Amino acid sequence: MRMKRGILIAVGASFAVLIAGIVLGSVFVPPGDVFRIIGHNVFGTELPGHIAPAQVAIVWSLRLPRTVLAFLAGAALSVSGAVMQSVLRNPLASSFTLGVSSGASFGASLVIFMGITLPVLAVMSLPILGVIFGLGTIFLVMAFATKLDAGLENQTIILVGMVFSLFVNAITTLMFALFRENAQRMIFWQMGSFSMQGWQTVFILAPVTLVGVAFIMRYKMELDMMTFGEEQAKTMGVSSKNVKWILLILSAALTGSTIAFVGVIGFVDLVAPHIVRRIFGSSHRVVIPMSGVVGGAFMVLCDLAARTITAPVELPVGAVTALVGAPFFAYIYFSKRKD
Repeated sequence: MRMKRGILIAVGASFAVLIAGIVLGSVFVPPGDVFRIIGHNVFGTELPGHIAPAQVAIVWSLRLPRTVLAFLAGAALSVSGAVMQSVLRNPLASSFTLGVSSGASFGASLVIFMGITLPVLAVMSLPILGVIFGLGTIFLVMAFATKLDAGLENQTIILVGMVFSLFVNAITTLMFALFRENAQRMIFWQMGSFSMQGWQTVFILAPVTLVGVAFIMRYKMELDMMTFGEEQAKTMGVSSKNVKWILLILSAALTGSTIAFVGVIGFVDLVAPHIVRRIFGSSHRVVIPMSGVVGGAFMVLCDLAARTITAPVELPVGAVTALVGAPFFAYIYFSKRKD
């Protein structure tokens, strides 16, 4: 009963955060008017006379898609982080640790610095190449780790991921030095932002996130077993090596597709899963969906802070999440050392 009450409170609070992300800004739009505008655009209901066309544009074309996108991005990154921490049995593990963000950044740098575009989908070159290189990095990490350690031990995966991440980051840094005229654009992308994102991005990221989370939920029992250790999981009939491959690739796909569209936003995948486990326990039947809910709400709050604290100047979302996440990272690290 307490679990259900906690879930309802968390979902209700997340919904309130979503509404706050839409109504607050340089122009305040009352919640009632927000629902009327949504009803008008979705169901064709008539708008009251006091709602100006400018308010309709602000809500429907700017704030609503931005807020929904922020929630989806936070949910995808948080679910990915929850899976990585469980699979690798490391509270500080994430897709970023295994080089996904580095690979995606390298793909983005090819578009921004080198001007490389896809022949048919030129407009989508940056996100597509970001996803391809992000996933390519995790495939290389897993393949190389398998060569080094046939048992695919967790520490081997993490170590190889860190090495690949440093190597790819070094190549990207060289591109910064050689093509300085586009460095500002690349820096802004690497800090993450939801500005200038519309419904098109939402319609792409939403199915990717929902399908990815749905597939991960199919392995909730295996995740529960793997948290006790690989030997115990094997005795329960879990093929640890195969499950690791599947779950790590699914997590990398969630992270890669997200940062390819909105840039590199760190620490969300670290903070949200730990909060969820502290409140709801360690069962992945609850941890996976609630990490999405809490992570989505956390990202919306960070985005709201990024666009309102120093308005009209907008802060990079990655900087806001880092201000919260870095102390949290240090707390987890030093608390584990004391144990």
